[in-house]
Amino acid sequence: MTTTRSPRLDLQIPKRNVDVQPDAPEKSAHIVARDFSVFYGSNEAVKKVTLNIPRAHVTAIIGPSGCGKSTLLRAINRMNDLIPGCRVGGQLLFDGQDVYGRNVDVASLRQRVGMVFQKPNPFPKSIFDNVAYGPRILGIRKRSQLSEIVERSLIRAALWAEVKDRLGDNALGLSGGQQQRLCIARALAVDPDVLLMDEPTSALDPKSTTHIEDLIGELRGQYTISIVTHNMQQAARVSDFTAFLYEGILVEFGLTESLFTKPTEKQTEDYITGRFG
Repeated sequence: MTTTRSPRLDLQIPKRNVDVQPDAPEKSAHIVARDFSVFYGSNEAVKKVTLNIPRAHVTAIIGPSGCGKSTLLRAINRMNDLIPGCRVGGQLLFDGQDVYGRNVDVASLRQRVGMVFQKPNPFPKSIFDNVAYGPRILGIRKRSQLSEIVERSLIRAALWAEVKDRLGDNALGLSGGQQQRLCIARALAVDPDVLLMDEPTSALDPKSTTHIEDLIGELRGQYTISIVTHNMQQAARVSDFTAFLYEGILVEFGLTESLFTKPTEKQTEDYITGRFG
C-alpha cells in the first residue's frame, strides 16, 4: 500500500550522494539475504528476509523491540551459533559465499565481519593489549608491527589523541564512550571488511553518542557498516540505507532519505511517526 503523506517526525537527514540504489542487483551488494530465516526452537524470529546490503555504505536496521533486528545482524557473522536451538533457513551470502555453508571457517568469517556490541566490553587488559589482541591471535608477534597496528586502529577509531600517552593503562579505566571507541579500534585491528554495530550508543551519554556517530561518518566508504538502532533520529543521521523490520518481517528497505520522508508502506509511516512501536 502506498502513501503520499509526509511523516511528522522532526529528523535531521543529511544530503548524501549515494552511488547505488536499493534495488541494485545482487552483484553490487556485499551481504545478500535470500528468503533468510532465523529460528529459536520453533519460534521464527526472522522471517524469510530478502535484502541486499550495499558495499562500503552504512545501512541502519530499525524496528520495535523484539522485531528481529539484532538477530538478523548477529546472523551475519554467526554469533547466533552460540545460542542453543538456533537454526537458519534460506541463504545469507557474504562476498557471494554462503555464510552457513559447510566449509565456512567461522573464525575467519568473524575476522572479516567485526562486531561492536550494545554495551562496551573491553578486556581487563591494557589499552594496547586490547587492540593488539586480535592481531596476536592471527600470529603477529613483533612489537613494532603490533605498535603500528594499535596506533593505526586507534586513529581510525578517533581515540589515539586521548590515549596515546597511556597505552599501558587498564582499559577499564576509560569512560564509557572511550571504551566503546576502543572496542571499535579492537574490531578494526584485524582489518575487517564489514563492521556490525548492535545499538552501539544505547548505553552512552549524548556527548559520547556524538563521538560514535561522527566516527561512523569517518568510516563511511572504508567499510560496509550495518547498525541496529532503536533511535530513528540516529538512523536518519548516520545511514545511507534503512531497513525496517516488524515481527521478523522486512517491511521496507530503501534510501534513508526516501524511507523517512516518503515511505512506501503505511506500516513504515506509522512506525516512524510514533503511531506504534
